[in-house]
Amino acid sequence: MKFVVLLVLSAFSIFAAESDALDISRNIRARHTPFAAILDPIFAAPDSEEIVGYTRCGDSALWTGHYIAAEAYRYSVTQDPQALENLRVGLLGLRLMVEVPGTGVLARCVVPVSSPYAPGIVAEEQGNGIHIANYLDTQYYWIGNTSRDQYSGVFFGMAVAWDLVDEVHVRGDIGYLLNRLLDNLVRNDWRVEMPDGVTSTTFSIRPDQQLALLQIGKRINPNWFDSKYSSSVRFKFFLVPVPISVDVLDDNSSYFKFNLDVINLFSLIRWEDSGIRRAPYEKAYDTLRKTIDDHGNAHFNMIDRALYGPDARRDAETVELLRSWLARPRRDFRVDVRGEVQACGDNRACQPVPVEKRVTTDFLWQRSPFQMYGSGDGFIEGAGIDYVLPYWMGRYYGVINE
Repeated sequence: MKFVVLLVLSAFSIFAAESDALDISRNIRARHTPFAAILDPIFAAPDSEEIVGYTRCGDSALWTGHYIAAEAYRYSVTQDPQALENLRVGLLGLRLMVEVPGTGVLARCVVPVSSPYAPGIVAEEQGNGIHIANYLDTQYYWIGNTSRDQYSGVFFGMAVAWDLVDEVHVRGDIGYLLNRLLDNLVRNDWRVEMPDGVTSTTFSIRPDQQLALLQIGKRINPNWFDSKYSSSVRFKFFLVPVPISVDVLDDNSSYFKFNLDVINLFSLIRWEDSGIRRAPYEKAYDTLRKTIDDHGNAHFNMIDRALYGPDARRDAETVELLRSWLARPRRDFRVDVRGEVQACGDNRACQPVPVEKRVTTDFLWQRSPFQMYGSGDGFIEGAGIDYVLPYWMGRYYGVINE
């Protein structure tokens, strides 16, 4: 009898986790995709359900890419038509961020000029540069000063969806968007150039990121990008560990760099067919993993599982981390655990803060686990992609059983 009760409780906890993932996806569509791509709503009050604006437009491309990856894993596991529909909506958001600028450059975000939410978004994003363009008889604002992390997130999502979703329209959209974005980067010597000729960022200092994007290009369109990857990799593959070695010198500041590192190395390692080239890629990953493996990070754990298979301790930790995530507030209420945890610096805990007590944010796994206080007043709701992505990866790779 005791065994039966435990079995039922175990099955219930897994079912509850899936129901939470499905609820989060429904909420993303209802509240976080007003213009197809991911944005976070601002509410009239912390206890209000009235949306009065949208924010975090500057990272919309990045999280739309992660959202696409999450729904691709979900569709591969469940074959749920709604997952496919969500994936198509995310791709529509990416298409707007590519087509509206019109040059093959990626926008951070795209907003119809006629939207009542446009003035607030434009005011918030002035520092990134506001551009206006027409697309399909609609006038849009698009946000510039695009960073490398926006490209990395978009390419990560497209790569996952290409691999997992063999549907003609999905693959057609991905192939088209990849060709436009990657051709533009290669043609401009890896510079991201705004309409005024200013370079917002360059990949020239990151051979690992260049090769990751070309590796994805080779996978999706080998006829065009195979030769480009081959000609580039021979001079750069041995340099991949260098920027990673620099990143790990500080495991707290600019923590988002580790998310970019893992999603780029994910594509580099899993698709590399040369042992000689794969060796420095894995050396870079080992350096990174030794730094972050004790940070309590479900997303990084799932990338590790995808690359290197089962590990009982890591996989059990991942399940517990996701359960703890569900205890977190969905809105950006201020968190302060000073006095609860031992401090080893200004706003730095000596050990990773428990997931349920970490600072509220847009994507938990790209924020330092050592941060002790911060965030807002409860007006902004996070999308929850930081739950659905590692959850559906966990289902796909067998960490969470059906």
